[in-house]
Amino acid sequence: MRLRYFHGWNVVGATFVMALLSFGLGFYGISVHVAALQRLHGWSASTVSLPVTAYYMAGALLTVWIGDLYDRFGPRAVVLGGSAAMATGLALLGRVTAPWQLYPAFLVMALGWGAMSGAAINIVLAPWFVRRRGLAVSLAFNGATAGGVLVAPALILLVERVGFTRALSIAGLVILAVMVTLAGTVMRRGPESVGRGPDGDPPAPIGSTPRAPATTRARAEAIRTWRFWSVSAAFALGLAAQVGVLTHLVSLVSPLLDTAGAARAVSITTAAAMVGRVLTGLAIDRVDRRLATTATLMVQMGGLGLLAWAPAVAVVYAGCALFGLGVGNMTTLPGLILAVEWPRERFSALVGLVVAINQFTFALGPVLVGVVHDTSGTYGPALGACVALQAVAAVVVLAGRG
Repeated sequence: MRLRYFHGWNVVGATFVMALLSFGLGFYGISVHVAALQRLHGWSASTVSLPVTAYYMAGALLTVWIGDLYDRFGPRAVVLGGSAAMATGLALLGRVTAPWQLYPAFLVMALGWGAMSGAAINIVLAPWFVRRRGLAVSLAFNGATAGGVLVAPALILLVERVGFTRALSIAGLVILAVMVTLAGTVMRRGPESVGRGPDGDPPAPIGSTPRAPATTRARAEAIRTWRFWSVSAAFALGLAAQVGVLTHLVSLVSPLLDTAGAARAVSITTAAAMVGRVLTGLAIDRVDRRLATTATLMVQMGGLGLLAWAPAVAVVYAGCALFGLGVGNMTTLPGLILAVEWPRERFSALVGLVVAINQFTFALGPVLVGVVHDTSGTYGPALGACVALQAVAAVVVLAGRG
């Protein structure tokens, strides 16, 4: 049978690139920004971490309503605006000379992060796929992991080569040019714009598609259930630990590694994240997704234990690899659990809410790690606090089974 070309796969490719750049510069790249700012200005970990917390919280506020923005203006306009905001924020960040200037720079960046991060990827792809949504979302989110493998280490080397200011200006120009091109040529509202239905099927008759409840009502009904909070709270705690570690990863490994070694540690972490996501994707349809989440958290806890011990370079790399195996899964598993535990027509409203709650919580991760580090003088106690958060998360997600 001859395969019919479907524009939805172009959209998957575009969201892969969007994830590559937005996560590479606005998530994994935060660790690079923090380390460079500390080195250039001599600011403490907590001084640099507080604006990062504001950044994630501002992005979370936008994420609550990002589905409404995409519905009203369409993906083309939202992605164009988000890429412009990310580019502007990066340029401003590269020119800060006082701690207070970090806040406006990160807040402008937050507009881009909220418009192009995890919830946005799910929302852009949701109209295009039903049967193959899991595959489409997994492929797109591999762009996020590739951002850690490729973009963040490249940014480290670029900062070393041309300086922090010029490196961030170049990065901003790249994300703006690439996303303007993709938004203008590929991003469309849904398959009906090309005369098809989801997955490339013939278009459904008018009125045959289930109507989603009002987003406000769908959210209100969900937050009254323990099942919802057993997903949202668990991933909020687990991601708080994960984001806290990732934000300080370059600074954390620097005592044992040089610049090239730190770049290698970031690459190992994010390459392991891609491996972990692929392995999980191959098995996730045949296993309990909540049990898979618990296993992911336990593997990450083992990696954090090695990073806290870290008597040698090889142990640092091993800790990064174990921790990294769960990094990708912690961003994709919430949506996969929602997809099987709630009606399909409520997915967009609930995934935006879960991502927003998670982001509000994990925004505290960088400042938690920074404050504990500054208080104790080392990263060991901070890593211990992250292990405790992930242990609680593992218990909560299992408690929601049944």
